[in-house]
Amino acid sequence: MDWTLEVVVVPVSDVDRAKEFYADVVGFKLDHDVRPTEALRVVQLTPPGSGCSIVIGEGLGAMEPGSLDGVQLVVSDIDAARAELVERGLDVSEIKQFEPVDRDGSRFVFFKDLDGNGWAVQEIRARGGAPQPD
Repeated sequence: MDWTLEVVVVPVSDVDRAKEFYADVVGFKLDHDVRPTEALRVVQLTPPGSGCSIVIGEGLGAMEPGSLDGVQLVVSDIDAARAELVERGLDVSEIKQFEPVDRDGSRFVFFKDLDGNGWAVQEIRARGGAPQPD
């Protein structure tokens, strides 16, 4: 049986401001913005190429805005990804290289959204194939 992660709820204080940030600055695709009831608004955005989306909105849960930390995106070229984010105006960290330096998956950048929710972007150049040494 496959178990797929489809949605991560991101707690934000201002839905319209966060929608603009994730769509225009981070580059996520806006899937929908619906208000099924007066108390519920669901805005779904998806990173390019991802099978998992984020949802921001109203009436979605009890998490405090800015309390989410450690959500991780994966790209095949961290240099190009960082350059794109910087070009879009995002305050993103310099590239961090972790040990071992020759291991795929050891390069990251980090950023926070407007509420302080923390994101990581990891470079993995090749998926699948032979396992790498620990």
